[in-house]
Amino acid sequence: MSRRRSGRRWLPRIDGPAPTIRLRLTVLYGVVFLITGAVLLTIGYFLVRSNLGAHDDFQSDLRKLGLLPPRQVFFRQPPPGGTFARDGASIVRAVRAQLRSDALHRLVIEYLIALGAMTMVSVAAGWLLAGRALRPLRDITATARRVSGENLGERIDLVGPSDELKELADTIDGMLERLDAAFASQRHFVANASHELRTPLAIMRTEVDVALADPDPQIRDLRAMAEAVRETVDRCERLIEGLLMLARSEAAGGREESVDLASLAGDCITDLHRRAQYAGVTIRDDLAPAWVRGEPALLERMIANLVDNGIRHNERGGFLSVRTRSSGERVSVVVANGGPRIDPDEARALTEPFRRLNRHGDGFGLGLSIVRSVVEAHGGATRITAPEAGGLEVRVELPVTRRLATVGVTQTSSALT
Repeated sequence: MSRRRSGRRWLPRIDGPAPTIRLRLTVLYGVVFLITGAVLLTIGYFLVRSNLGAHDDFQSDLRKLGLLPPRQVFFRQPPPGGTFARDGASIVRAVRAQLRSDALHRLVIEYLIALGAMTMVSVAAGWLLAGRALRPLRDITATARRVSGENLGERIDLVGPSDELKELADTIDGMLERLDAAFASQRHFVANASHELRTPLAIMRTEVDVALADPDPQIRDLRAMAEAVRETVDRCERLIEGLLMLARSEAAGGREESVDLASLAGDCITDLHRRAQYAGVTIRDDLAPAWVRGEPALLERMIANLVDNGIRHNERGGFLSVRTRSSGERVSVVVANGGPRIDPDEARALTEPFRRLNRHGDGFGLGLSIVRSVVEAHGGATRITAPEAGGLEVRVELPVTRRLATVGVTQTSSALT
């Protein structure tokens, strides 16, 4: 119950249940039929009335009834019985007016009865037709009610002509497919994250339990336990940082500005140069201006992850190639590294969270998944291939952004060892 204001007083108002769309359509059908039927019958009434009053030649009517002699052309004196003829004409005129009035009155009554009966028939037909037309909506509503986080496999699969309802059902089916994939990915992500966090937590618990089980621990043992716990905590921090970066890259809600990927790639190569030297990897770069519009921090992390992944999963004496290009409306970043041969199916799956080739490595399998999320957030695409010669090649393509002013870009040195 709500209250509505009337003048200066507040009066209670009882809100009944909202009418269904089927009821509204039925009422609309009935009102439209009633109005059009009333207009049609009104036009018919005036046409009948006009036709009834169009012929008022009473003498012709009296001659047809035999009350007047046939028309005489050559006589000059009025025929006998002229007074009776005039009186008879007046009577016929009065009778005819009464009959016309009675006929029009009956016609109005019959029209009203017919209009009322046909309006009820049209309302009943409108109710049935509206129910039949809205049946797909009931199927859509029933499916939407059955769908839950644990039951995203439901589909409407509406069969019928390609109309608006079919398009709506197909759109909802597509949305359910995307939600199903997103929920499956989320469950997979949470399960893997829980597994990755369980291992360091178990290590820390074991180290602490061993130290507590010794009634007279040595300083050396306590220090070893503290170092193991510290190393495990660092691993957990790196994992949490990767998870936060992955979540941020999927949101990508920061400020956007024009960024040159060649400049970012040069900075990343410079930052990781010493690490590449330590791993015995030779870096070759070919950086051409590649301007995009996006969040600089995420784009820098994307390139840094590609370079770091190329150094980490390489072999001693291997190579790492970094190229940036701008072609038409797209820019590309290609990072290729040497190493052992990788199965193409495994290579394509490396963009999934916690997917890695070596389970005993020091990574978590989040690097390429962060790259994919950043690229998708900026409207691009990622393609991973495994060459026959070994190693991995990752190609990132993003929409190009043309700068208003001419900017000179200095390429990084062509070979860093």
